[in-house]
Amino acid sequence: MEAGARRAPVGVAWLQAARLVIGDYVALTKPRVISLLLVTTVTTMFVADRSPRLSNVLLTMLGGYLAAGGAGAINHYIERDIDARMSRTSRRPLPSGRLEPRHALYFGVLLGALSFAIFALGVNMTAALLAMAGLFGYVFVYTMWLKPSTTQNIVIGGAAGAVPPLVGWAAAAGQLDPSAFYLFAIVFYWTPPHFWALALLIKDDYARTGIPMLPVVDGEPETRRQILLYGWLLMAITVLPLAGGLFGVVYAISALVLNAVFIGLCLRLYRRADRRSALLLFHYSLAYLALLFCAMAADALIVG
Repeated sequence: MEAGARRAPVGVAWLQAARLVIGDYVALTKPRVISLLLVTTVTTMFVADRSPRLSNVLLTMLGGYLAAGGAGAINHYIERDIDARMSRTSRRPLPSGRLEPRHALYFGVLLGALSFAIFALGVNMTAALLAMAGLFGYVFVYTMWLKPSTTQNIVIGGAAGAVPPLVGWAAAAGQLDPSAFYLFAIVFYWTPPHFWALALLIKDDYARTGIPMLPVVDGEPETRRQILLYGWLLMAITVLPLAGGLFGVVYAISALVLNAVFIGLCLRLYRRADRRSALLLFHYSLAYLALLFCAMAADALIVG
């Protein structure tokens, strides 16, 4: 009995250690970011095909998570030194020393390979190639090239984050339709005001690491002005699917309400140089995109 009692704490400690390691690997995939990407992917599937097969939806979600998670893990590997100098990211698995950098790299490559296999074998090759385009675009174009070199990093590099709707469309329809690029454009123009609101909040971190984010190089007033301009552009882009006849009244009403609040928060931030305004816009922008894409799916199912 005593020996068994002594062994029990060892087993509990092992389970706790394993849970922490698993948690660190999950953290490498940036699950909170992926959840929003999956919303744009799955809702687009219902726009492209009002009754997609459940197996197709589940495989697309799995493949999408693995592709985005692989990109996230590789991003952790590339930016581990930068993350160590930023207060927001210094406790991540690599800068804190909890995981070996090369293990994160191998993990990211493995996830990307599994994603391609799942899409190619279980969905279709078009979706597989688009998912890989998103992964490579995020890693090589945004992380390695644009982010450390230009204030327009998030504008151009945002194309990688706008790929999930294209993946969802291809997964459901088997090919891309010109209408799919409406949805790509919405995410593309949503990204700058969303990210710059966050950049305003952590400007000092970016300045300390030498990353040329817009608030660091051009200042906060110019960043707030750009956020407002992109807010108006985004509103215009969200109207395009209505002009093209892709959606009906459900989407129209939802877009009107969501955009009114979005522009209102952009105006508030433009007029007030305070953290609360930036934080409100950042958090609302997350809900905005999710609700807008859910409105698309609802419109396709109810009206279409």
